Amino acid sequence: MKSRHVDRVVEVASHPSAAAQSRLAASWRRSLDHHGLDPAQSRRLERITDAVLAQRRERMDAMLRVAAPKLDALFLLVGSAGCGVLLSDAEGVVLDARMAGGDAAAFEAWGLAPGANWSEASEGTNGIGTCIAESRRVVIHRDEHFHARNTGMSCMDAPIFGAEGELIGALDVSSARADQTVAFNQLIAAMVTQTARQIEADTFRAAFPRARIIAASTDDSEAAMLLAVDQDDILLGATRGARKTFRLAPSGPVTPVPASDLFGRDEAAGGFDKAERAAVNRALARAGGNVSEAARTLGVGRATLYRRMKRLGMH
Repeated sequence: MKSRHVDRVVEVASHPSAAAQSRLAASWRRSLDHHGLDPAQSRRLERITDAVLAQRRERMDAMLRVAAPKLDALFLLVGSAGCGVLLSDAEGVVLDARMAGGDAAAFEAWGLAPGANWSEASEGTNGIGTCIAESRRVVIHRDEHFHARNTGMSCMDAPIFGAEGELIGALDVSSARADQTVAFNQLIAAMVTQTARQIEADTFRAAFPRARIIAASTDDSEAAMLLAVDQDDILLGATRGARKTFRLAPSGPVTPVPASDLFGRDEAAGGFDKAERAAVNRALARAGGNVSEAARTLGVGRATLYRRMKRLGMH
């Protein structure tokens, strides 16, 4: 069976139009040609030392602190089904994991543990590595893996982006159950994506502790849509999803422009207007209609609040 998998991977990846056939074929092609990997390779997965792992965890301490309760909550949902939850850095090295005590030995044998390097350059097509390589959510089910030795696993992954739109890690749920179905994978993938966006949103808020955060009303569960503005409504930061919506630089510091300028040039800003109107209404309700008190609650001047109310059509 493993030999058939190897033959299939080589045949598909070697086809001249492999990259055009599918994203999976393109990843197999990268694994074979760009990374120089052999799908029949049987050596153990690469691991870093405990000392190096500690250094990587220290560098990513802010994300790990935000993510820890989210990993616990996700594991409560999927752990009983024999799944493990893993969090990697942007290079595909696993930093943290959750798994049932009875499954620990099996996951360790598969390399699904802290310190393991699941980058595409090391392991070829796999959940964590391909998610990072393509900066998108992926499901790699059993024989979709590049290495034949990994075909017993199903991996559901979503990328996590930092406060400046940069890729900072990947959230993974993996299972080595033989009866894992594609439909079940898709259900887990939705939970993984939602949890990754929660980690991204909380990481963004932690990066701008003194800013006012404006959240969009959006049905796109794959994008955290947040803006950070100062007391004068000047833009301080934006999540990757908001950067895409408002045509800002995909990563790095944002240009400090008035938030209202963004709202006026993009139809997708309706969600932000809705969120801002709701925030103002809540502040006014708590202040019993006293505009001055509501302004203090929102951290803006009375005149600024009147201008916003006028722009939002509030009287």
